[in-house]
Amino acid sequence: MKIASRAMALAGALSLSLLACGSQNSSTSTPQTDVGITSTEISLGGIFPVSGSASAYLSVAKGADAYFGYVNDHGGINGRKIKYTVVDDVYLPANTPAKARELVDADKVFAVYGELGTPTNLSVRDYYNQNSVPQMFVFTGSSHWGADYNQFPWTIGWQPDYVTESKIYAKYILQNEPNDKIGILYQNDDYGQDYEKGIKAGLGSKAGSMIVSEATYNAGDPTDMSSQVNKLKASGADTFFVVTTPAYAANAVVNAVKSGWKPKLYMNNVSAATSTWRGIATQLGAGASALDGMITTTYLKDPLDSKYANDAGVKLFKDVMTKYGGTLGGTPCDATGADSFCVSGMASAFTMVDVLKQAGNTMTRKNVMDIAAKKLNETNNPLLLQGIIVKTTATDHFPIQQEQLQKWQTDHWVPFGSVIDARAS
Repeated sequence: MKIASRAMALAGALSLSLLACGSQNSSTSTPQTDVGITSTEISLGGIFPVSGSASAYLSVAKGADAYFGYVNDHGGINGRKIKYTVVDDVYLPANTPAKARELVDADKVFAVYGELGTPTNLSVRDYYNQNSVPQMFVFTGSSHWGADYNQFPWTIGWQPDYVTESKIYAKYILQNEPNDKIGILYQNDDYGQDYEKGIKAGLGSKAGSMIVSEATYNAGDPTDMSSQVNKLKASGADTFFVVTTPAYAANAVVNAVKSGWKPKLYMNNVSAATSTWRGIATQLGAGASALDGMITTTYLKDPLDSKYANDAGVKLFKDVMTKYGGTLGGTPCDATGADSFCVSGMASAFTMVDVLKQAGNTMTRKNVMDIAAKKLNETNNPLLLQGIIVKTTATDHFPIQQEQLQKWQTDHWVPFGSVIDARAS
């Protein structure tokens, strides 16, 4: 299945005030280009779970595509419009290599951007690097993308890494709930194992006594997590750390509550969309109070939070999603921000546009990759929390390393504490 979005229609009257992201090369030297670049177009590709148990993540691509549509209607990138082609691997690593070849060999993309999934991206990382195709801002927090840069210089992540996220939870637990008995549910691959390693590292010498049980599942398994939940409940755990994709997370929490187990909940960031938990609260009815106090992290502004009612970045998000949110097909990204994957998709697309603008007349794969992996210093991303910087250097290839904790309260997330900077720790 292929969804091709050219995002080149719809003349707009939206404000340009936030479009000027990063510096723009004004050199009048002879332009340099690579495959996928014409005088009028920049061809990008992305592999996503358009279908299957992880299809909620398609909203990342929808949010990005909407922003590309907005950019295209406001002059594009130095006069070129972005064409974004999205193909479906169903979140199965066995499917991903053929889709990568399709984008590179058949669609002749300049770069792939925002591709979803740790195991799926790992399955094609060799291919992209061997062919010098930028694998840019992959949408997964695996530590591989930054830590392995010297071996795979054509690959870069974007979001905070999972090990750091887990260490933040561990630090909070040690400071506030040092007697917790923790049960962990995680996806049994690099994605889930990063979280497991992170919380154990964060708990340090107390990990052995505080983690009383672990349960796993494999990507593509049926979403029924009842047996895993029963195992963790029987262990005596009073704290439930959920490291899954959204469908599994929802099922696990519903099973826990309906079984009478009401542990303290820690939800990994990538399964924390407000829309998911509002739906689960409705499903649980009177039992929805069990969700209150659930903790996760954030690095993005929440358009549902009243404190952002007059925020310029959130206003831009709402305007963009209202006009362009449905261009990729299926259920559109709406303007409320309840689907936080739409927010993160637009935020990462802002960085992608920033890099392309900085490339100026040198629109080559190497130049764009060098900017993304070594020279980013983006302080004006309109959807990141105040003070969060998207930054890379020749020795630091983890673009975002700041997050804030937040708790679920009735029907929305409430941030608390200050932004935690992993670079300073």
